[in-house]
Amino acid sequence: VQLQASGGGLVQAGGSLRLSCKSSGGNFKLYTLHWYRQTPGKERESVASITNDHGASYADSVKDRFTISRDNIRNTMYLQMNNLRPEDTAVYYCHMPHGPYSRSYWGRGTQVTVSA
Repeated sequence: VQLQASGGGLVQAGGSLRLSCKSSGGNFKLYTLHWYRQTPGKERESVASITNDHGASYADSVKDRFTISRDNIRNTMYLQMNNLRPEDTAVYYCHMPHGPYSRSYWGRGTQVTVSA
């Protein structure tokens, strides 16, 4: 399984971005997926997750601003981020914790920068 995140960029506070995570290999629709983010000097933190039947959960810090979704035909997960804040600045990663062969898979991150 390979996961490729994209869609990051520079945006002003209050703006929006949509991240995508394209998966190749494995049976995408079977697996729970997560978005994580990390800033320098801090641990990677969970932002949102979505189960194989589209059940979603969110960190309190992004609830009501971010929406996670998935398209099992396109093997792609999304993170719609609205009302962005400077504290959302981070590298965002997609993660499949229990993929094929019960292995954990991480994608390369995509940088999100929110200016004040």
